[in-house]
Amino acid sequence: MTKPLPNHTDVFDVVVVGGGVVGCAMVRRFTLEGAKVLLLEKSSDILSGASKGNSAILHTGFDAPRDSLELRCMQDGYQEYLDIHSKMNLPLLKSGAMVVAWSEEDLAKLQGIVQQAHDNGVADVQIIDRARVRALEPHLAKHALGAAEVPGEFLIDPWSAPLGYLQQAMLLGAKTQFNAEVLGGQFDGELWRLETSQGTFLTRTVINCAGLFGDILEQSLLGESSFSIHPRKGQFVVFDKAASRYLTNIVLPVPNERTKGIVLTKTVYGNLLVGPTAEEQDDRIHARLDGEILGQLVEAAVERIPALEGMPVTATYAALRPASEKKEYRVRKVEGKNWITVGGIRSTGLTAALGIAKHVFSLYDFKHEAPTSLMWPSMPNLAEHLPRDYQNSGYEEIVCHCEMVTLREIKAALSSPLPPGDIGGLKRRTRACMGRCQGFYCGARVAELSAGHLAIPLATGVCHESH
Repeated sequence: MTKPLPNHTDVFDVVVVGGGVVGCAMVRRFTLEGAKVLLLEKSSDILSGASKGNSAILHTGFDAPRDSLELRCMQDGYQEYLDIHSKMNLPLLKSGAMVVAWSEEDLAKLQGIVQQAHDNGVADVQIIDRARVRALEPHLAKHALGAAEVPGEFLIDPWSAPLGYLQQAMLLGAKTQFNAEVLGGQFDGELWRLETSQGTFLTRTVINCAGLFGDILEQSLLGESSFSIHPRKGQFVVFDKAASRYLTNIVLPVPNERTKGIVLTKTVYGNLLVGPTAEEQDDRIHARLDGEILGQLVEAAVERIPALEGMPVTATYAALRPASEKKEYRVRKVEGKNWITVGGIRSTGLTAALGIAKHVFSLYDFKHEAPTSLMWPSMPNLAEHLPRDYQNSGYEEIVCHCEMVTLREIKAALSSPLPPGDIGGLKRRTRACMGRCQGFYCGARVAELSAGHLAIPLATGVCHESH
């Protein structure tokens, strides 16, 4: 049953603006600490901005900047995910990773990568030689010269995790308001009065998790912004599920000053993912695909794993990262304004989200009485290495044969405490339309089943994002 909408006369302790992975983790943390929390999201569903496209890796922080807030949040988030994932039925697949040297120049940099990992407290990172690389990954190209092995990296479901964070908060009383763009606001020294496209909301504290629009929100409500967002597009290629047998570890390149480079990794959904690129652009909304760039990604993948030659590509997608003019996280508390900004969270946000929320709570000025007992939502499993719904009787119908999505799963998503607001949300909750045919065969049936449930109805055949 859907939670009742907030009353516009309510006064919230905290309003979190932005329903990406960081915003969902933020709502959870503050609700667990006893605050009365409202999430405002301008789209019709969570994860509709930068968070909808990422590489779905839980990182150790081995290569994060030393002594940085990013490192601390990543490692806190990593540990908290390990601590809670089984309670929410969130998947976790230990893959390990290798930073592979493809040239003598790369090889010379491996010792520095290992030293940084050790300085960051990730003590099990070590250099392995060419023979060991081949033993671990026999399908890698023979010109791999060696690698830094990072055993503690995991693969996770990047969408069920934030969904679980927010659902737990809702079980404890948190509220959500979608299609609620913040249009303005005033602070009277005690309360913020936020004007949105869904009306006015009152809160003692605002936490800005607006991602790609975080600097604009600061400028609008505070009169100035402490940072500026420079959107960075990442394009991805998703190979067919058959390709995943050619890789076990996450394969990382030796990074340069600007980017960590292109990653090859399996996903918990059984595909093989290649990307992202790192392309600067001004547009904060549209992440357009470029056929030439996607072709280069395929070529790079085949160069590193020759067995991928001729392997079908299931999907391609692009996403924007909210990079700022500086590399570090842009987290700041504005004294006297009851305002905290969480900006510039780039590619490590999925791992760091729980840690960021913990850090932001440490900046918060008010105390509340935490709940005496916790409730834990159990998230439906979409990971291929764990039992799926179609393997149990009573599922009624296989709606999406590419991803083996059942009618029972779609019905459960549409009737859940946090139902999808659009087709993207339904796909992320079930993987319907996200397989080989990209909705060609199941799109009409999904449209029929979701009719009347989505704020933005599905036009059949519109399925363009996948892992």
